Amino acid sequence: MTSIIDNVSSEKEIPLLPLRDVVIYPHMVAPLFVGRDKSIKALEEAMKGSKEIFLSAQKEAKVNEPKEKDIYELGTIGSIVQMLRLPDGTVKVLVEGKKRGKISKFISGKSFFVVQVQEVSEESKEGVEAEALMRSIVKAFEGYVKLNKKIPSETLATIMSIDDAGRLADTVASHLNMKLPDKQEVLQVLDPLERLEKLYEKMQSEVEILQIEKRIGKRVKKQMEKAQREYYLTEQMKAIQKELGEKDDLKSEIDEFEEKIKDKGLPEEVEQRIKREIKKLKMMSSMSAEATVVRNYIDWLLEIPWANEFTEDTLDIDAASKILNEDHYGLDKPKERILEYLAVRVLTEKLKGPILCFVGPPGVGKTSLAKSIARAMGRKFVRISLGGIRDEAEIRGHRRTYIGALPGKIIQGMRKAGTKNPVFLLDEIDKIGSDFRGDPSSALLEALDPEQNSTFNDHFIEADYDLSNVLFITTANVLHTIPWALQDRMEIIRVPGYTENEKLQIAKKFLMERQLENHGLKEENMNITDNGLLTLIRRYTKESGVRTLERELASLCRKIAREVVEHGRDHNISITAKNLQKYLDIPKYKHGEIEETDQIGAATGLAWTEVGGELLTIEVSIVPGKGNFTVTGKLGEVMQESTRAAMSYVRSRAQHLGLERYFYQNVDIHIHVPEGATPKDGPSAGIAIASAIVSALIRKPIDRELAMTGEITLRGRVLQIGGLKEKILAAHRGRVKKILIPKDNEKDLKDIPQNIKDEVEIKVVEHMDEVLGEVIVSDEPVIRNFVVPHGKPDFLGGESAPENIN
Repeated sequence: MTSIIDNVSSEKEIPLLPLRDVVIYPHMVAPLFVGRDKSIKALEEAMKGSKEIFLSAQKEAKVNEPKEKDIYELGTIGSIVQMLRLPDGTVKVLVEGKKRGKISKFISGKSFFVVQVQEVSEESKEGVEAEALMRSIVKAFEGYVKLNKKIPSETLATIMSIDDAGRLADTVASHLNMKLPDKQEVLQVLDPLERLEKLYEKMQSEVEILQIEKRIGKRVKKQMEKAQREYYLTEQMKAIQKELGEKDDLKSEIDEFEEKIKDKGLPEEVEQRIKREIKKLKMMSSMSAEATVVRNYIDWLLEIPWANEFTEDTLDIDAASKILNEDHYGLDKPKERILEYLAVRVLTEKLKGPILCFVGPPGVGKTSLAKSIARAMGRKFVRISLGGIRDEAEIRGHRRTYIGALPGKIIQGMRKAGTKNPVFLLDEIDKIGSDFRGDPSSALLEALDPEQNSTFNDHFIEADYDLSNVLFITTANVLHTIPWALQDRMEIIRVPGYTENEKLQIAKKFLMERQLENHGLKEENMNITDNGLLTLIRRYTKESGVRTLERELASLCRKIAREVVEHGRDHNISITAKNLQKYLDIPKYKHGEIEETDQIGAATGLAWTEVGGELLTIEVSIVPGKGNFTVTGKLGEVMQESTRAAMSYVRSRAQHLGLERYFYQNVDIHIHVPEGATPKDGPSAGIAIASAIVSALIRKPIDRELAMTGEITLRGRVLQIGGLKEKILAAHRGRVKKILIPKDNEKDLKDIPQNIKDEVEIKVVEHMDEVLGEVIVSDEPVIRNFVVPHGKPDFLGGESAPENIN
């Protein structure tokens, strides 16, 4: 860029007019409105003399009283062509730019700005390069004028007539829509060719922006024209249909809605709401998007069941009981609860629908039982799965403002049922999730509360809906994932796992018959003995329910079907425990069997899992060391605490057990629970861990036919545990002969089938000393009588054992 100093010539003093948001170029004529006192005085001073005034832009337009530092040094020396005072005190002035100038200093002592200005001269540029740049500028400006309709066409003719490079650049710059810094930048370029290049760059950018604006404008206009055209054609079509006497589809639809309103027996509030929506629909074009939304809304309001749409309950208790027993074996508690509900319904019609929650392992028949309940009661059945739902709108619906909005799953289910009193199954309620879209379980609080669900409000329907006559049944595998507030609204009914005998009966009465039919077989084609079925249950399945059992029976039927096809339709095959492996390959499970011999440091505990009970082996190894205590087997925090509590108990009873007082300082104790990849947690293995530690320390074996469960305290007390039925079933499956349970769990024995209680001895215990007396195989008492010497307190304050333990 050419230096300003090199082009500076003579100096003179002239008044200064600071400009806001405008740059005046040489050869440019522009009107200005002046309102500041300083600026008006400067104009008046200029008019007294040669009419010359220096025009320079402010750096910041918002500054009302600019200082010397707020004004650009380089500006334009101009002359006042015309000046006019306006009634409001402001001045309108027409100025013409003459040549560039640079402020050398400000003259003080005046009530307006006076500056000493040095004229900046320009060299005339000629030649091929100048000619090429000038042509490019003119061509680019021609394109700019075509896009920018604000510039009159005469301006282009003026531009084309200019043959001086510097003047051409200044004239074109004055017509471009640029920001103030860009305008000032062009003014400060003194070399005409450099100025043309700079200007060409700015102009190309402006042309590109204008082209994009033009494309956007065309697109918007096209869309508007399309909408207007569609509306015009729609109105024409209506007129043609009217002339031809054809039915207007929209009118036909509205008539249909009005007929439904008469027949439906809607609540007053809902009826008025639908009529308002129909009134709006009549005023809309049938092709408009809003009309589609309104039609959909009216459709939903008229499709869901309202006041008088009920199915009549079957109140014959004997018939209902027969149906329930036909469909399911066992499950006495849920069946009993349904029959109680029917009995009350016989006496009164005011009873609200109960909210039942069936909790149990997978495959025990929770979902199919709900369907059976609907059949027994003569009601419609609706099922929705809640597993994996994370959006609250899935329950309460979307608001109608959203495109594609729908009611929630509850209202959708009611529409599907078509009655006000269906059996409504909410499956897998324990697997509901929550995220930024809301918490669906919180949305269920209203629907599953008998005191609130008579006014359930769906966001889409926007009207109170009565759910109080619905028999809600929910299913879950576990309770701890269901929020406490939701649990509080439901009647929890435990559906425990099946015993071996129950599975045998289910297989004989239900599963075999169904699988034979599914595989095109007859009863004559296959005969399976009870021992064969029991072996299949024990060695090929490991579950509380019967899903895997049914799959294994299906696999067996496929093998039989192949043989029947190969040997003829009358071919008969007998399946026994001996030849079962021929059809089902190697057994998959050891059936949780107990140890073959009594072992030192190995105790059998009982664990509860989501698929039923399990036998849990606790192993303890004692090796010489320095008092290290190691726990392995992927144990949870609670179970690790149980191991430490058990160890503390053993240390407190060391002298009673015949151990040295500080025995633990000379040995390393390692506790391991096999199947290390499986996470384990809970306090119920406490007494089994303590028994294994004692057995390893005193080198006495533990009875292999005995299993135990119970939480241990530091004082040796045995506390209550959960999942007792599942644990005893697991012990029975594993051929355990005797089970130790906490005294506080004695009340739960009523849930244990009598045939299991006949086969397994169940003993209740209150203290760990009792447990040791039962589990350790020894000719001598395990806990020795211990006399406290010199009246000193017992070691670590261990609680004395009950009398007559051993």
